[in-house]
Amino acid sequence: MGIFGRLKMGWNLSMDSLRVLRKQPELTLFPVISGIAGLLFIALLFGGSFVLGLFEGATAYVVLFMLYLGTAFIASFFNAGLVHSARESFEGREPSVKSGLAAAWTHKTPLFVWAVISATVGMLLRAIESDDSIVSSIVALVVSVAWSIITYFIIPVIVFEDVGSLEMFKRSGETFKNTWGETAGANFGVGLVSILFVLVGLAIAAAVFVALGGFGGGAGFVVAAVIAAVVILGAALLSTALGAVAKTALYVYATEGKRPPEFDNVDFDSGAR
Repeated sequence: MGIFGRLKMGWNLSMDSLRVLRKQPELTLFPVISGIAGLLFIALLFGGSFVLGLFEGATAYVVLFMLYLGTAFIASFFNAGLVHSARESFEGREPSVKSGLAAAWTHKTPLFVWAVISATVGMLLRAIESDDSIVSSIVALVVSVAWSIITYFIIPVIVFEDVGSLEMFKRSGETFKNTWGETAGANFGVGLVSILFVLVGLAIAAAVFVALGGFGGGAGFVVAAVIAAVVILGAALLSTALGAVAKTALYVYATEGKRPPEFDNVDFDSGAR
């Protein structure tokens, strides 16, 4: 399949993922709750660190590691709930936030292990990037890309397979290897949908700004700014939810060789129809 076939397939995959979200809108609550939990964690961490004076010397690195660890675990935990719930929808069952979080909780230990490893790699990349040399920048970029590839399917592997800490990386890498073209197409489709969402939203914000008097009316600027902020936030949440649904569909195809019924517009073997 050529590049245009893969891009077309990615667009169809993202459209089918969008239909899943329309059918099961509660799936979009997972990234919303995750974002709120992440912000609360950051506020508590930095608020407590400021009060205790933990931003000096080596202790600052401990605080930074805790930031990486906490945000990674929160994001992974709610993403695991979303992936589980997407799979439930594929199989004709009715998902819910409660059942998704319950499923994620049963995998809390491997999710925490993954968060620790992810935070450690994040700290190492930060240390490499702190050196302003070109070589360091190239090394950091290569390691970052390789890490993203190896761990692309790490959450579905944790949720759906009973494997050890090392095996989860092997299985994630193998799954990516078997679907690299489809994965590239899916990322393209999800990204394009998010960009279109933002463009339409910003166009609406601009129209409201002009209708309310432009720069001559203070209310117009405030309302337009609020609309733009909501649109950008909504696009980020939509991208997260769409990406998780599409990734789950790709995982099912790669590991079981079957196409989820919701994805009738996508032929994973030969591209989009």
